[in-house]
Amino acid sequence: MLKIFLVQIKISNKMNQGKKGLFFAHLAVLLFGFPGVIGKALPFSPTQLTWLRVMLASLALLVIIRITGQARPVFRSSEIMLLISTGFLLSFHWTAFFLSVKKATVAVGLLAYSTFPVFTAFLEPLFIKTRFKANYVWLAWLTVIGIFLMVPEFKITNNVFVGLLWGIFSGLSFSLLSIINKKLSINYSSSLLALIQDGLAAFLLLPFLFSQPWPSNSFSLKNLVLLFMLGVVCTAGAHTLFIKAISLTEARISSLISALEPVYGIIFGYLFLHEKPDLRTLAGGSLILLAVLVVSARSQPEFREKKS
Repeated sequence: MLKIFLVQIKISNKMNQGKKGLFFAHLAVLLFGFPGVIGKALPFSPTQLTWLRVMLASLALLVIIRITGQARPVFRSSEIMLLISTGFLLSFHWTAFFLSVKKATVAVGLLAYSTFPVFTAFLEPLFIKTRFKANYVWLAWLTVIGIFLMVPEFKITNNVFVGLLWGIFSGLSFSLLSIINKKLSINYSSSLLALIQDGLAAFLLLPFLFSQPWPSNSFSLKNLVLLFMLGVVCTAGAHTLFIKAISLTEARISSLISALEPVYGIIFGYLFLHEKPDLRTLAGGSLILLAVLVVSARSQPEFREKKS
């Protein structure tokens, strides 16, 4: 009887952990949906926004790592160039994303960026020799059709078209970043990788930081609160929550929940910026999200993080 009772307690604890993991995943993705809205509301250029974001995130992650007492890593010489490349990719990814939402809308930027799992499905077999799944081809076509539906006219003078292009570049760069991180996460914790990449991105963006004048009301109280939300809550905090969620639930479930990011972002864009997506955006976005959900549901993680 005692053995049965202990087994029941163990099962109950696992169920509670699973529920906690789902809650953390939803909360993290909810927070991930805010940066597009905050980026559009703030008066800074995309480069300035990215630099401020990575600087604040770096400081917050440094505090988190010190509090959690993570051991100092031993960097391998063979991985130094990979680490540096992730700094380049992260700085480009977020700059392209902010360019997308400022040129078009939060909905367009998030939906275009959310194509990254489809890119990953095709790029992973090339870079880390995973098995290519032929049925991803029709998902790629579904994504292309979705993008085609979202564009009113394919002209460089059309803001939606330009915003969509930047959003796709953001998704492509994030896909490459994710693939490299899968290899690096075998030896380094996700928090440490995020700290290194944010710090490198801040350093790499310094030469471009003053290429445009800073707004006159840059650091008003409202802007400072929004910057804190962007860098600390929606980047470092959300990242930490999502890592915790992955440790408490299946990686596939967390991946599926992350597909809700553009949905949350579109809702926030409507509530705070009064951006109402048109039928073209909703129709095209629905096809993109369908492709992303299928890819996320069928993908199996090739690498598991050894540290969190």
